[in-house]
Amino acid sequence: MRGECERSVKADIIEKIEEIEQRENVRVLHAVESGSRAWGFASSDSDYDVRFVYVRQMGDYLRLDQVRDVIEWQLGETLDVNGWDLQKALRLLHKSNPTLFEWGSSPIVYKTMPEWGSVASMFPKYFLSKPGVYHYMSMASGNYREYLRGELVPMKKYLYVLRPILACKWILTFGTPPPMQFAELVESQLEPKMHPMIERLLEIKMSTPETKRLPQMKEINDYIERTLPELETQAGQMPDEKVQGYDELNEAFTSILMGDKC
Repeated sequence: MRGECERSVKADIIEKIEEIEQRENVRVLHAVESGSRAWGFASSDSDYDVRFVYVRQMGDYLRLDQVRDVIEWQLGETLDVNGWDLQKALRLLHKSNPTLFEWGSSPIVYKTMPEWGSVASMFPKYFLSKPGVYHYMSMASGNYREYLRGELVPMKKYLYVLRPILACKWILTFGTPPPMQFAELVESQLEPKMHPMIERLLEIKMSTPETKRLPQMKEINDYIERTLPELETQAGQMPDEKVQGYDELNEAFTSILMGDKC
């Protein structure tokens, strides 16, 4: 039954993407799942976080009154669909934006076009390790301070702290964008003695409502409080990296835009 429901929702998402293309007069190049479903720890009531990159007609990029570079298509409690213009996405790629790397590595793809391959091929060149570590470290610290220091805490927030912590460790180890799936990060970067606690946490998270609060898991809190300062020290010792120029990004943008024959 659950599989049938997921197939039905996926069909609805693909239909919505087609509707966005028609109503906004754009072409979606890549559309993926970006939230807990892509990370591998969705609850029964988790929504669908659909993110996409699109390209407009050439004339829209030549207007004096600029067209917005995002499309926000909030559809309710189940579906949350929005996307970035290709121009915005490439500018963010130049800045090594971690979110874009995650969209590029999502295991759940709703639509992708051949042109997206030329964008994805540039990801390794534009990834910067140090900003990536600081991004995930800030995410982990913020969620920990805000949600996990009380007696009763939302279980899902542990995963919103642990995943970025392990993403930091991945970057420090390999110098590449971290994988999106939590299980891969756990297998590669989490000390084995913590694995039983994580398995228990996932069982709780995936079988209880998103808003339910339960007693704090002290072993995980201790791990977080021990690890965050270690990451901060390591991040501070990382060398600055050379930022790549815009030439290759400009070429990709022009090629995709001209190829669209708009």
